[in-house]
Amino acid sequence: MKTPAALQPLIDDGVIDEVIRSLKSGKEATVYVVRSGAHTRCAKVYRNMAQRSFQRRAQYQEGRKVRGSRQARAIAKSSRFGRKEQEASWKNAEVDALYKLVAAGVRVPRPYGYFNDTLVMELVTDAAGHPAPRLGEVDLTPETAREYHRFLIQQIVRMLSIGLIHGDLSAFNVLVSHDGPVIIDLPQAVNAAGNNGARAMLERDVNNIRGTLGRFAPELVATEFAREMWARFEQGELTAESKLTGIFARDEMTADANGVLLAVEDAREEALRRELGRQS
Repeated sequence: MKTPAALQPLIDDGVIDEVIRSLKSGKEATVYVVRSGAHTRCAKVYRNMAQRSFQRRAQYQEGRKVRGSRQARAIAKSSRFGRKEQEASWKNAEVDALYKLVAAGVRVPRPYGYFNDTLVMELVTDAAGHPAPRLGEVDLTPETAREYHRFLIQQIVRMLSIGLIHGDLSAFNVLVSHDGPVIIDLPQAVNAAGNNGARAMLERDVNNIRGTLGRFAPELVATEFAREMWARFEQGELTAESKLTGIFARDEMTADANGVLLAVEDAREEALRRELGRQS
């Protein structure tokens, strides 16, 4: 195919040798299959986003570190320079997350470098060597669904143990490779300790996976892995190898509104009886 303008500098510099075809195009990036020497890889070319999209991203970017105080002030003021820095931060987030997650043993595409808004990384393939399908595109046996669920929960645990949450995990950004699930698309990766919405995002991630795989193994729908792992994280007890049960006792007292009202009424009546007793 004709080389896209964004990838020509990578060919000129010898980073890649050929653009084979387009693989996926989305709102945030276009992914191409490329050849680098004897290896087939993919190149993710990030788009320059309009200012209006930053508001949607704000919930994910809360708690992220920026390069310096000048950049932080500019982003807060939403100046032209600040918007440029915010966009750069968004693009760099996926690159940084991938390197951290690979080092932590999380199954994500292996990055090979970031060049002028383009991320070159591993091409995830199926058993035949073709680009791997998404989790939502495959039918599974109950046994395989349980196996994938165990694996993905452990990957989420490993992510959380180093302070990261995917933030947008679903059947659409898990690929099914020849050796099992691979988590992709991480530009919105969340700082678990610094983001006020971290717990809700973790629950959404875990429950999305639970719902997808629960279609094939219905008993998974009753599990509570998100609450369990968050409780351990808050207590400083979560490690990369933590083994969870999926069982988490809810605090029924907080939900027992009728019981609270009855207790309040009993206390009010008791106070009234005491007052009447003093007056008699």
